[in-house]
Amino acid sequence: MTTIANLFKTRLPILQAPMAGVQGSALAIAVCRAGGLGALPAAMLSLDVLRDELTRIQAATDAPCNVNFFCHTPPAFDADRDAGWRTALQPYYTAAGLDSNVPPGAGRAPFSTEAAEVLQAFKPAVVSFHFGLPADDLLARVRGWGAKIIASATTVEEALWLEAKGVDAIIAQGLEAGGHRGMFLTQDLTTQVGSFALLPQIVRAVKLPVIAAGGIVDAPGVAAAMALGAAGVQVGTVYLCCPECTTSAVHRKALQSTDARHTALTRLFTGAPARGIVNRVMRELGPMSDAAPAFPLATARIGPLRAHAEGQGSGDFSPLWSGQNASRCRDVSAAEITLELAQGLTR
Repeated sequence: MTTIANLFKTRLPILQAPMAGVQGSALAIAVCRAGGLGALPAAMLSLDVLRDELTRIQAATDAPCNVNFFCHTPPAFDADRDAGWRTALQPYYTAAGLDSNVPPGAGRAPFSTEAAEVLQAFKPAVVSFHFGLPADDLLARVRGWGAKIIASATTVEEALWLEAKGVDAIIAQGLEAGGHRGMFLTQDLTTQVGSFALLPQIVRAVKLPVIAAGGIVDAPGVAAAMALGAAGVQVGTVYLCCPECTTSAVHRKALQSTDARHTALTRLFTGAPARGIVNRVMRELGPMSDAAPAFPLATARIGPLRAHAEGQGSGDFSPLWSGQNASRCRDVSAAEITLELAQGLTR
């Protein structure tokens, strides 16, 4: 079996999940230096910031690194849907004494020609995609400098689609995973299954290396995934309390509390299903409320409520992204976590 370490030329078949909004180049560099495949999430970065972050990575390490992009199709603005979202949030704005007349916005951008131009100057070893793949011409451009291409699959059908498109490896994203579901062939949440149910099915269905993701936080979890045929593992939540992350204080506190035992998929913060710790707004509006507009248009209007609450030390309106297992979230270095995970490779 081709291991991810062989494919990506890393010391360890351990990938750090790209986590937009809570990390930058520092986490990617730390994981790369420890022998894993660090990742830079680019969906929320301007082109100038993307260039700056890639410059920092290139200056700090010559190890392979992954740069991650979203591949969603931006939706058209729907005035009626936006009005309904504003109405749903108005009581919270009123209680906080905030003006709800904020401009709508997106907050996350898909991979583009302009982003590809920035990327090509750095030629990262690995480029990964969420929500499918970009247009064929953009994909060909990435392949043109020799980058390995990986993408998330949440079903066997998505894995087969990705294989047909010629990716180099597939990330099997189980339902336990924190953050956004990578689903793209369907939005039917009943198709989503747990990591250790999904992983062996995808391993049997495709000829490519498969990376396990979702719920893996320690060496025994790594060992279990490898025993089920994974060529490597991708880990996110366990890194969130590392000093190299930019995770907010309220998010860190939630991750290290008993609240982290209760997570749910929610559309409230961006418009797409993403797993986070259940908080006040999720309980009161319902985590999958139809009031939230299409991804990523929900973000802008809930943003002022988040900023106000976090200023008072509250995560009531924050996207407290977390997988179903946050039990190993600690204030230790990313290198230490990476090496602890690697102990599962010898079991």
